[in-house]
Amino acid sequence: MNTRQTNGADKRKPKSRRPALKPVQAKSKITSTSPAAARHGPRSDSYSATAASDVFDRSLRAITSRYTGGLSPSSMLGLWFDWSMHLALTPGKRGLLVEKAWRKQMRLMRHMGAQLVTKGELAPCIDPLPQDHRFDHEGWRKPPFNLLYQSFLLNQQWWHNATTGIRGLDPRKEFAASFVARQLLDIFSPSNNPFLNPEVLARTRETGGANFQQGFQNFIEDVERTVAGRGPVGEEKFTPGETVAVTPGKVVYRNRLIELIQYAPATKAVHPEPILITPAWIMKYYILDLSPHNSMVKYLTEQGFTVFMISWKNPDPTDRDVGMDDYRLLGPMAALDVIQEITGCEQVHGVGYCLGGTLLSIAAATMARDEDERLASISLFAAQQDFTEAGEIMLFVTESQIAFLEDMMWEQGFLDAKQMAGAFQILRSTDLIWSRYMREYLMGERSELFDLMAWNADTTRMPYKMHSEYLRHLFKDNELAAGEYCVDGSPIALRDVTTPIFAVGAERDHVAPWRSAYKVRLLADAAVTFVLTAGGHNSGVISEPGHAGRTYRISTMAHDDTYIDPDAWLEFADQEQGSWWVAWSHWLADRSGDLQAPPEMGAPDKGLAPICDAPGSYVMMR
Repeated sequence: MNTRQTNGADKRKPKSRRPALKPVQAKSKITSTSPAAARHGPRSDSYSATAASDVFDRSLRAITSRYTGGLSPSSMLGLWFDWSMHLALTPGKRGLLVEKAWRKQMRLMRHMGAQLVTKGELAPCIDPLPQDHRFDHEGWRKPPFNLLYQSFLLNQQWWHNATTGIRGLDPRKEFAASFVARQLLDIFSPSNNPFLNPEVLARTRETGGANFQQGFQNFIEDVERTVAGRGPVGEEKFTPGETVAVTPGKVVYRNRLIELIQYAPATKAVHPEPILITPAWIMKYYILDLSPHNSMVKYLTEQGFTVFMISWKNPDPTDRDVGMDDYRLLGPMAALDVIQEITGCEQVHGVGYCLGGTLLSIAAATMARDEDERLASISLFAAQQDFTEAGEIMLFVTESQIAFLEDMMWEQGFLDAKQMAGAFQILRSTDLIWSRYMREYLMGERSELFDLMAWNADTTRMPYKMHSEYLRHLFKDNELAAGEYCVDGSPIALRDVTTPIFAVGAERDHVAPWRSAYKVRLLADAAVTFVLTAGGHNSGVISEPGHAGRTYRISTMAHDDTYIDPDAWLEFADQEQGSWWVAWSHWLADRSGDLQAPPEMGAPDKGLAPICDAPGSYVMMR
């Protein structure tokens, strides 16, 4: 469906404009009275105000976290105990598992016999999953390696059967048990063993063992760089302001949490409604302004838009008490005030990516409640509002695990980037841990670093209070979707949002699964244009025109259209070739005014003189 044909779908009766816009205050407080907050009761989060016994307990758990990678031992033990007890009380299930083990063994034995008789290449008795590329090398097709990997996959399949389909076991714990079993089995994959991997053995014969020497040097180099606090090999070639984040602009505003960047116009005339981008604060903003050929910011300015970008500060221990509402007020709300002062515009196109999209959703719902109509449209990239299907990250969102993380952050004042990276690597251990181990340490090869990988290694921290609130109120209790999330003491509801929405999900997104991002259609009372793009959480968003092999599906649903579930939508939505950026820029243009002269950079007469050149100073903080 062409988005240009749907202008009438999002024309809604406007609410009365509020009398005046109050300036953003420098400090904020959350006084939540929601049912979920009441369940939690009062919390003692201040280091100095905590009782001595509690300090001892928290300190002990914080020390323990250093040796467990941030995973709660009680959570893991509780999961194992719950699974094993439910399995012990289902003798029928255990009998079925014994039968399955016998059948799989016989299946492998028959395959071995056929292999001996034919002495040729046979179709495998079990195939890897489509996303599993560990056994793609042709050496895995020949004995004995074909038998090794098929035996491993049959064993992995059996453990999946053993951890799922157990009557009475909570679905979340069943999902977690299956995930943990898969992670443990992956450690013992024959692809990780240099003596059982035909690709490694072939490489060893070719190099006379030099691959292991080079692999050991790679390992020592990685350890040295980690200890020194440096990024991966090759990151030096990607410096913000020099090779990445080079779109011309000025920092026009700064507070304790953000620098606001105004980008220089690339056209002689621009649309009167500027764009405000709120990126995730879990990583640095310049994923949306990478190299010149794939910079979303550069593309937007070339389409005649005035672009403003929030660059978040990398918090330190002094920011331990900065909360979610501080991020809302000092982030998008402060930026809106500044943008209006600089441009004189009445409305702004709001854009949010990942956590920034969640924050923008909170801000939009709050603005709708307060009859603040400054948003002309809302664009959400890989962002969630309902966290009931938030993917494998939910394995780390239990009361035990959150309390463990809180104690770790309580001691430090923040969640360290390396601790966050560990959790995400576990979610994709085959790709991010074992594949790298095999390629760089066993094969002795180095993958050339490119801009997206360098950005991914340029990590940030998250304040203690904010991350605790985010995990509890949004992930665990799902208050935003339930209408229980409170701002300034009153709940907000996404159903109050009637501003047209452009939402993007990515097919292989493991952080914000696309079916979860699709739920904005259920929550907001607005016309929603939904795009499903090829790629993952990052690569699906960075999908510049001219990128070979890119496809996307798109359709627009009016606010009063009959609901279509995600799987039905997948069959219904039109598939397009190329970049979804083009469709998005047309969508924005259709909701913008006539072209006019671009605004000045900053507003010196209003106390908003440019402070420094983009990308600013906050993005440089380590």
